[in-house]
Amino acid sequence: MAQAKAEENETGLTKDFKKLGRNLRESARERNSEAARINRRGLGVLYRKELADHLESTRFQILFVLFAVVTAFALNGAISSLASTAQQTSDGKTAVSEFLFLRIFTTSGNNVFSFSTFVGFLGPIIGIMLGFDAVNEELAQGTLNRLAAQPIYRDTILIAKFLAGATVIALTVFSLGGWMVGIALIRTGLVLSGEQVARIVVWFLMATLYMCLWLAMAEFFSVVCRHAATSALWCIALWLVLLLFMSIIASAIAGWIFPTTGYYAQINTFRNYALQLGINRISPYYIFSEITTILLNPNVSTTNIVSLLQSSEGAIASYLTFGQSMLQIWPHIVCLLAETAAFFAAAYICFMNREIRA
Repeated sequence: MAQAKAEENETGLTKDFKKLGRNLRESARERNSEAARINRRGLGVLYRKELADHLESTRFQILFVLFAVVTAFALNGAISSLASTAQQTSDGKTAVSEFLFLRIFTTSGNNVFSFSTFVGFLGPIIGIMLGFDAVNEELAQGTLNRLAAQPIYRDTILIAKFLAGATVIALTVFSLGGWMVGIALIRTGLVLSGEQVARIVVWFLMATLYMCLWLAMAEFFSVVCRHAATSALWCIALWLVLLLFMSIIASAIAGWIFPTTGYYAQINTFRNYALQLGINRISPYYIFSEITTILLNPNVSTTNIVSLLQSSEGAIASYLTFGQSMLQIWPHIVCLLAETAAFFAAAYICFMNREIRA
């Protein structure tokens, strides 16, 4: 009896493995088919075409020059502030920080914001400008149906546009960021350690992901709206709400649910703060600012004041290692990836179900 059951199980496993092998062969055959090869070539052609259009457009060149000027002003202000900090250190008033160079990105000068603040505010503009007319402009010009008539899959058009925009964003962030690091090294004479280099590179990647989120959002509105002006207005409105008014909205909602006046004021204080923090973390700008704080300031162990008060009791002040900082920002990275994927998936579904014939 037991032997019969064992043979029956082996027969079932054999069938499963054969089915899996057939599926793998079919998928490999589909990947190596002529249509798949044509589609991959079409993706490369469209990607290079979109990348060339972005790099040669006057709009992107103006934005790049504006971002470069802003970077120069932020760098000059940060170096001036660091010079005064170094003077205090030489006088024995403060201790020398081994992560002094990271302050280049977070230190603001006289009447000038820091570079990280400029990236948080102006980074979405680059993503929006690269994607708000990605689809509807070609639909208005009558070129989208020509692209769809080529022997490539329809989703290749949207994927190529997003990849080209993401490449332009990465080139912008790493070129201006690398230029800023090089100038700062020459002017300050500081020496970078391996951990500081790792933190800077990861922060550049996070800035790229942050801008790509706005690119995906802009492409979504470009698919949904028939006119480029309408999609641009929707993107700017959402940018203003998430960056400027989200804290006001969070404070109003938290104050309405957990009022900090009256009999339960003391109990509701922490609940009010926790709800505000949760609502604020809907905004990509708030998530990116927390990533910046933890990555570029190793002395910060958490951005949650409740956790900070609970863990600071008897704790020894020390720097977090790079791995520990990455553990702190890992949920933030997942949130940015999830929001980017959600916007791109929404744009993908709407684009695949949209009628684009002339």
